[in-house]
Amino acid sequence: MSSELIEALQALAHERKIDEFYLIDRLEESLAKSYKNILNLENDCRVTIDRQTGKIYVYELIPEGEPDPETGKYEHYTEKDVTPNNVSRVAAQNAKSVINSIVREAGRERIYEEFRNRIGDLVTGTVLQGTPDFTIIKIRDGVEAELPHFDLKRYPDERNERPANERYHHNQRLKTVIIDVRDPHSEEVRTHGDQERPTIVVSRTHPDLIRRLFEVEVPEIYDGVVEIKSIAREPGARSKIAVASREPHIDAVGACVGPRGSRVRMVVEELHNERVDVIQWEEDPARYVRNALSPAKVSRVDIDEDKHYATVVVPDDQLSLAIGKEGQNARLAARLTGWHIDIKSQSFSSAEMAGELDNDENLLIDEEDTADVADGEPRQCEYVDADGVRCRNHARPGSRFCGIHAHAEDGDDE
Repeated sequence: MSSELIEALQALAHERKIDEFYLIDRLEESLAKSYKNILNLENDCRVTIDRQTGKIYVYELIPEGEPDPETGKYEHYTEKDVTPNNVSRVAAQNAKSVINSIVREAGRERIYEEFRNRIGDLVTGTVLQGTPDFTIIKIRDGVEAELPHFDLKRYPDERNERPANERYHHNQRLKTVIIDVRDPHSEEVRTHGDQERPTIVVSRTHPDLIRRLFEVEVPEIYDGVVEIKSIAREPGARSKIAVASREPHIDAVGACVGPRGSRVRMVVEELHNERVDVIQWEEDPARYVRNALSPAKVSRVDIDEDKHYATVVVPDDQLSLAIGKEGQNARLAARLTGWHIDIKSQSFSSAEMAGELDNDENLLIDEEDTADVADGEPRQCEYVDADGVRCRNHARPGSRFCGIHAHAEDGDDE
């Protein structure tokens, strides 16, 4: 039995490309734990397997002297031979579980070594199975990846890398980007419930997914002639990318869009119809901000370098387009450019420059507030604060003060 066991271990090690001595060392460690329980030993034990004959020996480690005061461990032991008669039977029972464990660990280590330097790469896989918390994607034979979509309220330490508008089905092909490769030797938990999780973690929400998709579809980007300067993305809804050409005769935006929009359309289809705006990157921040707010037309951009603040004036009919639905266009433009953007309509900007308005709260003035006018002009609130600054709001009808300072009419703050 012993010789048959060692031959089987050697054959398996050769088949799985595992070092046979490492395999035997792991089996010895497993057997040592098993025999301590089986033989009901008071002390730990050591198991050795003869590499030639396969014969197994079990020794109880009896400590000598006093333990180390700092570690509590003994430095010297006496080995007592406690090898049972049926030692090979127990070894055979342990061998299967040990071998399976080693094969799984060796597989994870090979995957880790292969993919640890590929973070940010685009990979294409097939959906194998889905759970409420993550989807398993087969990259190739023997290599699986996890696309997590955890409920972050329940699992705040996990990830959600799936756009809200996407659901996957069995055998569906997906392009994803690698965002993490877990070290199999780390203490990071790789299980969720009873299910073991893959080493590779991929994403469908990461901005690099758009970068890699454009590299595939646009040869100029892959060759480095056109460069993607910045990406701002709200996964599943809308994205903006800023591109620049390193060759003066090449139109960066036109290269990314392609003939009749063919190139950008392929990216949009892969992103399940997520809208993608391609804009021209500019070194001049005013022109860059103007481009980033596309498709809205911009009248003027004022740049405050010290505060990194851009004030944008747009025609009245372009205000809602510049801001976008729920502020999406302005929000993406700010992320793309890195500037804080304040958008104002042409009429509001003109009134503000004329001294009629002071801040955005003046936009909320009711029609009644302008009913009481003198010489065609609204009456200004007469309230003056402790610093001597007069309120710039309009006075309420029949009053010398605005609605905020109406109590001053009774002399409370005068």
